[in-house]
Amino acid sequence: MRSRPVEPGGAGAGSAPFDEFTLTGRARTHVQQYGQTPGQPRFAARPEVAAAFLAMRAAAAQDGIDMLPIASWRPFEAQARNWNRKFSGQATLYDCAGRARDHGALAPADIVRAILNWTGLPGATRRHWGTDIDVFDRAAHQPGYRTKLLPDEARPDGVYAGLHAWLDAHAAGFGFFRPYRTRRRGMCPEPWHLSHAPSAQAALAAIDIDMVARAVRGADLLGRELVLDMLPDIFRDHVLDVDGPDPGRGGS
Repeated sequence: MRSRPVEPGGAGAGSAPFDEFTLTGRARTHVQQYGQTPGQPRFAARPEVAAAFLAMRAAAAQDGIDMLPIASWRPFEAQARNWNRKFSGQATLYDCAGRARDHGALAPADIVRAILNWTGLPGATRRHWGTDIDVFDRAAHQPGYRTKLLPDEARPDGVYAGLHAWLDAHAAGFGFFRPYRTRRRGMCPEPWHLSHAPSAQAALAAIDIDMVARAVRGADLLGRELVLDMLPDIFRDHVLDVDGPDPGRGGS
């Protein structure tokens, strides 16, 4: 455990430092809730991340894109509820192509790996940092369409193709990148998942496996002992092994 909080490098004056509890989703002192102002989308994030996102949203609007958050900061308890629904079979598991998997045919360790294709481990997900936002384009689909956040929506013929082309060209200019741009050892590619580079890179540098282990040990988490056994691989593959900022790819 680190002896002092870590400031997000380059994130701007007044930004709350990261510590073990904010990094693992057990405190929300580093984030603010947005959406109380008319016309402002509802989401929670660090102030410097929110400012960058709202500036990017305004720029996208000039090109006919109504970029909205569909997921942002999430506390440990909410992430644990998502995890438990998937571990128990109450929610569908998907492979990286977006195909549903047969929960009943999977061994417990394979259930953990299948959950981790698309859902971060409570205590070890970027959702806790207040630096990451999932987005969709409200202007791209008919009323009543339910966003799935699956690969077919981001393909060249997908409903959000225009949004992702715009992000390819402009996201880096607002400080954002895609940490799951490619298929590495961890998460499946998520082109809709954006990280604010200065803040997210500071959080990544600050978190360590012992913090995550303490959070998991104290939780009512299905498969907890199995997760703790697998934690070295999970931390390596799903926390550390992500795509970093790459200005040459326009924030991809």
